[in-house]
Amino acid sequence: MCENRVRYDKYPATSIENGTLVKGWKNILDQITPDTSGNIIAIECYTGVYYEQLMSYFKTVPHKLFVNTNELFKVESEILRITKGFMKEDVLFGYLNNLSIYDYFDEGKISAIRQEIKSIRKNGNVILFGHGSSCIVEADILIYADMPRWEIQQRMRKNEVTGLGVNNKNEAFSLQYKRGYFNDWRVLDKHKKRLYQQVDYWLDTTGKEPKLIDKKTFIDGIERTAHKPFRVVPFFDPAPWGGQWMKEVCNLDKSATNFGWCFDCVPEENSLLLKINDETFEMPSVNLVYLKSRELLGEPVEARFGQDFPIRFDILDTMEGGNLSLQVHPTTQFARDDFGLPYTQDESYYLIDAKDDATVYLGLKKGIDRKAMINDLENANADPKLNFDDEKYIYAIPAKKHDHFLIPAGTIHCSGKNSVVLEISTTPNLFTFKLWDWNRLGLDGKPRPINLERGKEVIQWDRDADYVTSQLVNQFKEVARGEGWIEEKTGLHKTQFIETRRHSFTGLVPHMTNDSVNVLNLVEGDEIIVESPDGNFEPLIVHYAETFIVPASVQEYTIRPHGRSAGRKCVTIKASVRF
Repeated sequence: MCENRVRYDKYPATSIENGTLVKGWKNILDQITPDTSGNIIAIECYTGVYYEQLMSYFKTVPHKLFVNTNELFKVESEILRITKGFMKEDVLFGYLNNLSIYDYFDEGKISAIRQEIKSIRKNGNVILFGHGSSCIVEADILIYADMPRWEIQQRMRKNEVTGLGVNNKNEAFSLQYKRGYFNDWRVLDKHKKRLYQQVDYWLDTTGKEPKLIDKKTFIDGIERTAHKPFRVVPFFDPAPWGGQWMKEVCNLDKSATNFGWCFDCVPEENSLLLKINDETFEMPSVNLVYLKSRELLGEPVEARFGQDFPIRFDILDTMEGGNLSLQVHPTTQFARDDFGLPYTQDESYYLIDAKDDATVYLGLKKGIDRKAMINDLENANADPKLNFDDEKYIYAIPAKKHDHFLIPAGTIHCSGKNSVVLEISTTPNLFTFKLWDWNRLGLDGKPRPINLERGKEVIQWDRDADYVTSQLVNQFKEVARGEGWIEEKTGLHKTQFIETRRHSFTGLVPHMTNDSVNVLNLVEGDEIIVESPDGNFEPLIVHYAETFIVPASVQEYTIRPHGRSAGRKCVTIKASVRF
């Protein structure tokens, strides 16, 4: 492996000139403590912060009254009641809710605390701490303690944090995540969108030392990122089928058992880093989507998807690992009816790397008996002594590097062992119905949930070997070429809204965003450089296997081999929204 292939940047950041960053609790509290009394200081919190710890620090600010908003919420049994319909009786799936933060408050408690604040505010500072603190009364100073969803998940796994208005930290991770995904994060994101222009300071407590930036620095970081190519912070996770490839290419912990996932473009869950005076400030990258959806997504994409980032890239590593679960994704109507989703999880597999025995399972063999297949799946899942005969029913295709397999919703599929897949998909990230998991256990030593009852409702039985071969495998078509480059259309399927293009090049390649956000990955070559023909943004250097995002506002950009790749062949895969 060449030297540059371990240059994968795990902490990409947007640099901010003349920004303000304060580090450490003493400096932060000195920064936000007003010179005069009679001020109202509100500290809004996202879920996942170490709530009690943060509260203890803010209690040291001189005050006449300290209010913990959790004590103003309805009792937990009432919150469980009003959220029950969205949580459903299921280990994984719920229904996207339409609640607001105001639904959590007890009106009697709110009225009483407002009267108390009115009577004493001239005599000293009032500190309002917690979820929805800005809803109580208008604040003179508003601080937001934000938290990226990936960090929240790590804390959930360690049973360190609670849900919104409920103490569920000792529940299974899947149940904590379900409440976050379907309920808490939707409520708090809806609330946060109303606060962006009001927040005076943003607080980062993801690391060992807290960091604070002011409104100007925050807005500057968002503005700069929305008008240049950038990367979000990738995160990595082991899997029951995980492999060894990413350890080398992404320079990960060699002592870990495996890494199955690299999530390097899931803005709902990734972080965005701002670099300020050699310090990094971490925030959820979804803040950028909410604040700059038109510049980032493009006007036509925003009109269609609102403030949803519709394209997801992640890497699946099964090198020296195992098969993914045999699975299927819901059709659009099923996703709407059962989960409240506006669209479903269509996807594709682009092979970044593969051994000689790599396989992709895609669709069904011709002429199979549907009832017999479902019956065999039911029996195999019910009895650990039985195996499902995949060779009888599932179409398996030898896979090699640079193959591209299209997977519209409803198509049975999985990536086999000894491959590295760039999964290009739409963003709903929870909605996989496992049909068969090869009689193995999850990382927790327990069987992973099987969703055959849902899966059999959405399987598209016409996706057999003939259909797959003619419409879903390597649908390459050359669409343009120039000096030192070739552009090919590679998909996706006609039912999918993502368009993918592959560029193979030794020289400079011109690109246009065409009113859509572009998401790209360097699938061959050690290093490229992304530049503005007019000098409108600082060049971005991208290494092998790194994903990067080009906002629609960029309009024009170029890519060429760089560093040790200069003059050598490089390959990128690019995704955008099809109109």
